[in-house]
Amino acid sequence: MTDDTITILPGPRFRTAMMLAIVADALQIVVFPLFVQGALSPADDILDLGIGAAMIHLLGWHWEFLPSFLAKLVPGVDLVPFWTMAVANVYRKSKRITVATEEVHQQHPKLEDPERS
Repeated sequence: MTDDTITILPGPRFRTAMMLAIVADALQIVVFPLFVQGALSPADDILDLGIGAAMIHLLGWHWEFLPSFLAKLVPGVDLVPFWTMAVANVYRKSKRITVATEEVHQQHPKLEDPERS
């Protein structure tokens, strides 16, 4: 029999996504004069589209990415590390789901057919 649990581990995809998020947020903070216009800055738009696409590719679609993307369109909001917070929140939620799934499997073990043993 196969076990039908889905386990999301903090592997290379999460590490890569977190590094990308930190770099993108740091870039928007350090290179602030280029990104100060918010939605009117083509460099900011290109960076956010690229980071959004990379996050979806690495971690799949999560609702946390949408507010991060939309908030970056407001001038001055680039000082808040939304991409980093979004990745951390996705990790936190996936870890909580994994723990809950493991608890359910421990509470309700599979019933084995005594005739098959």
